[in-house]
Amino acid sequence: MLVRGKILWLRLWRQLLRPKRFAFLEACLIGLVSGLAAVLLGQTVDWAGAWRVRVSYHWPAYLVLPGIGLVGGILAGWLVERFAPEASGSGMSEVKAVLARVPMPLNLRIALVKLVSATLVLGSGMPLGREGPTVQIGAALANQLSNWVPTSPEHRRQLIAAGAGAGLAAAFNAPIAGVLFVVEELLQDVSGITLGTAILASFIASVISRLYGSHSLDLNHLNLVLPDTTFFAQEIPFYLILGVLAGLLGIVFNQGVLASLAINRRVLNLSLPWRIGIVGLVTGVAIALLPVTFRNNAGLREILLVGNADWVFAAIALLVQFTLIIVTYGSGAPGGLLVPTLVLGAALGYLVGTAQEHLLGMSAATTYAHVGMAAFFSAVSKVPITAVIIVFEMTTDFNLVLPLMIVSVVAYLVAEKIDKRSLYDLLLEWKGIHITKEPTTEGLLAQLTAADVMQPRVETLSSQMSVDEAVQAFSQSHHRNFPVLENGKVVGIITQKDLIDIASQQLSGDRTVREIMTPEPVTVSPTATLAYVLHILNRYHLSCLPVTEGRKLVGIITRSDIIRTEAERLSGNTEQIEPKSAPSYVVYQTHAPATGKGRLLVPLSHPQTAETLLQMAVAIAKDRNYEIECLQVIIVPSSRVPSETPVETTKSHHLLQRATLLAEKWRIPIHTQIRVAHNVAEAILETVKERHIDLVLMGWKGTTSTPGRVFSRVVDTVIRQAPCDVVLAKFDDKRAFDRWLLPMAGGPNSRQAIKLLPALTSLSTFPQINVCQVFQSPESLPDTTLLDKSVRFLQRRVKGKVTATPVLADSVPEAVLQCAEQENSDVIVLGASRESLLQQVIQGNIPENISRKSNCTVIMVKT
Repeated sequence: MLVRGKILWLRLWRQLLRPKRFAFLEACLIGLVSGLAAVLLGQTVDWAGAWRVRVSYHWPAYLVLPGIGLVGGILAGWLVERFAPEASGSGMSEVKAVLARVPMPLNLRIALVKLVSATLVLGSGMPLGREGPTVQIGAALANQLSNWVPTSPEHRRQLIAAGAGAGLAAAFNAPIAGVLFVVEELLQDVSGITLGTAILASFIASVISRLYGSHSLDLNHLNLVLPDTTFFAQEIPFYLILGVLAGLLGIVFNQGVLASLAINRRVLNLSLPWRIGIVGLVTGVAIALLPVTFRNNAGLREILLVGNADWVFAAIALLVQFTLIIVTYGSGAPGGLLVPTLVLGAALGYLVGTAQEHLLGMSAATTYAHVGMAAFFSAVSKVPITAVIIVFEMTTDFNLVLPLMIVSVVAYLVAEKIDKRSLYDLLLEWKGIHITKEPTTEGLLAQLTAADVMQPRVETLSSQMSVDEAVQAFSQSHHRNFPVLENGKVVGIITQKDLIDIASQQLSGDRTVREIMTPEPVTVSPTATLAYVLHILNRYHLSCLPVTEGRKLVGIITRSDIIRTEAERLSGNTEQIEPKSAPSYVVYQTHAPATGKGRLLVPLSHPQTAETLLQMAVAIAKDRNYEIECLQVIIVPSSRVPSETPVETTKSHHLLQRATLLAEKWRIPIHTQIRVAHNVAEAILETVKERHIDLVLMGWKGTTSTPGRVFSRVVDTVIRQAPCDVVLAKFDDKRAFDRWLLPMAGGPNSRQAIKLLPALTSLSTFPQINVCQVFQSPESLPDTTLLDKSVRFLQRRVKGKVTATPVLADSVPEAVLQCAEQENSDVIVLGASRESLLQQVIQGNIPENISRKSNCTVIMVKT
């Protein structure tokens, strides 16, 4: 019985630990902690504010208020500067940056410092809000929890967003607004798990806030529904005016905040404690000179909303608060900006409502004050939906819904017309952080198809091939799966596991592939989205999928292809996965008789290397009976259409004429064309497809400074996407072709390099070839079978000296460089592939090291 109970408990625990369910449990805990933190901040600020006001009644206000502001500011500044500089300011922009994957600290230390410093600042009477601190505290607590319980980065982002939403919901007692703020501003994601965790956390935080704040979940006792709020059709023009004014003033407010920050950074050479302390002093002096109602920042908004004010009071409130908020925030004081925008919006709305009363005689100043809060909030933060909901949740007045919608949208449109960035985007850019909205993984996978990512060239096996022959094919390839063809159609697939099973059963190797293959394999069409491809891979636990049209094989797609596409998006190298730009346009073209067995494409760009590149092309074409296709690409800006852009072609014509003369000298058919394009790689790939190219010969500078690239932006794209062999050539100053070094590693690229070498060595009258193989493990008798076969092959086809050199070394690049130096090599031909050597080529180690450190010509063969 005990064992059975333990098993049931383990099953229950495993069910709870599933990612989605565990995320919801974490969201509940985050909501609870965030709500308690918000209640603690709210109650301490209220207590400190009440004490400050009470003391100002018993002692001279012109001494008490500035003194409290000075001391509170210095203490808060010292705390932030000493323990957590990241806790300065609102904190909202920092949370947005973290959610955008910007590496910034967000932990328990920041949450605690923010809680205490915000209490000191707000309790000292500075006109900032508590919603910024509660959002940063909630997000920091959520991030700390995700660090204690390790999760995936995406899961962590969702929890941080849930914590931020919970902080906002608790600050405003507005759970729906907390969720919407996450969706509309912070994470900009509406997936199920994001909504679920945000809703749970915001709900629980709001419940905690109401139970320990107002001590009730029933809002009726608060009398928030004001009986004198009205809305009539003839008021619509005034609401439109209010929206326009709020939009314009919101832009001025945002720019004022940035100007204040700039002044504090560039002009005032003071430490953070003194900056905040002086602002607290100035704020105290200003409030002491104003009527006593200005001493309570929270009560100021209530006076405007209830209607116990006149237009003079509203105008003073708007002017004074506008100035003090900007000055205070510019000092770096920890506090939010959303609650202050509500005060400013209420004052602006009250002024417009008073004007409407004088013109139409309809008493509605309080309605305009409520509506003005949403308008100003929307203009500053660029979140019109959240602005409507947050004011509605604060008032629960259905009479306000329509005017709230009108002014929020108008204010948003006016502000966005001038500047599309929200206040938090501007604050991040001021700090040098630029966030661009990236497509979600789901969005990217839905936009691309299998044809965009698949490998069009596929190694296949025949269904009649013997198992021994299949084993040989696997040993000579780095692939672990082979589609099986019969009469050109896919009839099955064979994997390494199938061969291992055959070996374990000790079955005869004379059996055919048809007998051991998996028949009728799962396939996808070229038009299938990557989202569907990934679904099929996961559903059937596959590592690759043949891509077919009917039963004709057109390509293969692997998990690695999808991961590479996503990695390029994350690293910013998106030229291969973004929607294609306008196609290139041929402005000049010549054709020779099509007498060759294949075509070799030579993109020409630099006159200094063009002649040598053409000599190599002629040598290869003569050996293989190929025609030569010479391409010159003229680049135009992406904003212009290639087919409609006039270009100068004189230099291109000169370059192609030199190529034509050289080919005619060797009696090689040559075709030429000039293309106008947005980038070189696309023009080359389009030429490869249109002209049925079998081999691309390109110049290569030998190194690249582009982050994330192996060879260069153009070369990497051509190598990955061209459905043909590619040869890269980096030339030295001597341009000699007498001494050749060919490192061997086995595999298709090495075999292609060997086949190419007889043609290339025709550039020399008596070539000397050294074939070397690097052995990285200390073996007493290294297997030189590959070297021997290569030497015999070359000796039959090359009129020159061929030698073999086995080398024992830890580093392949260093060994190759040492061999080249000892042999005084003129050319190094790299045909590296398979296992460790191929991985080094992909990572850029071998070509980068050799081309950078050697002084000879380097040729890279990629099949």
